[in-house]
Amino acid sequence: MTPTREGELTARWRDLLACYHDLSCALDRALQERHGIGMSEFEALDLLVDAGDCKFRMQDLAAGMHLSQSALSRTVARLERRGLATRTMCENDRRAMFVAVTDTGRDLHALARPTHRSVLAEHLG
Repeated sequence: MTPTREGELTARWRDLLACYHDLSCALDRALQERHGIGMSEFEALDLLVDAGDCKFRMQDLAAGMHLSQSALSRTVARLERRGLATRTMCENDRRAMFVAVTDTGRDLHALARPTHRSVLAEHLG
């Protein structure tokens, strides 16, 4: 790889990181201030609400959110403490855990969704 090409790739990478950092901070700040929920909690609710009445396997939710299993467990625990989601064991595989959104979680998601989408539009639109 030529030094010029390497420099271009590095600059693009740094621009991407800066964009992600700015957007995630703006999302976290707006969601926390207006709805008392962090970006990770909102993203989990967003995926759960999009699933309809289905339950998500924890590992599938982790993959959709690009979080480690432990980071997702902490996120889901916060949702569970607030009554926004529930966790249940899989009847067929005791190692598997399912997550589902509650009605309270759906209500909070409905209130926070416009804030989330507004911040996205402001930074990406």
